Amino acid sequence: MLLAAALALTATVTGSTSVSALSSPPPTPEETATGEMTPSPGETTSPDEMTTPSPQGPGCSALEGALSGIADKPVGSALGDVPDLSSLAEAVKQAGLADKLNQSEDITVFAPSNDAFDAIPQDARDRVMADKEELTRILSYHVVEGRKAPADLEDVTLKTLEGGELTTKGSGEDLTINDAKVTCGNISTRNATVYVIDKVLMPQ
Repeated sequence: MLLAAALALTATVTGSTSVSALSSPPPTPEETATGEMTPSPGETTSPDEMTTPSPQGPGCSALEGALSGIADKPVGSALGDVPDLSSLAEAVKQAGLADKLNQSEDITVFAPSNDAFDAIPQDARDRVMADKEELTRILSYHVVEGRKAPADLEDVTLKTLEGGELTTKGSGEDLTINDAKVTCGNISTRNATVYVIDKVLMPQ
């Protein structure tokens, strides 16, 4: 009797182990020896998701709500979605540059804030807004080729699309473009990097 009971118990344990082993799926090719998962052959991580820059500067907190929705938009359209850049967006529209900015590849835009435009006397502002050629020249002076990261703007001279030059000084949150201070920079749109500045730059 004892022998029969022992055999029955052994059979039960063996059967349970077999069922347990069968119920555990075999290791998949994606699972490494350490238990970590690696991407499946058809699965990749987008470089953009890994390298999307973060805006930086003392004025970024005021723009935070508007910046989250412009990363996938071309810059000519994205400017109109940032309330503090509405004056610039209107100037770009008035000059007929929105499509050109949207179709450009890899550019950097130094974007004067609304306060920067408001600092210009009204009569002078109205005069420039009515002169499409002059307005285009001024706005083109705010654009350079290539996406410039903050590290690329430390004490350098940049050639603008207008043909003139911009001089940068400082670094990080203490960065100036000519005599304009960057209040929020490294803002990413689909085709451009944007730096909000506190003055309208005038071609030399």
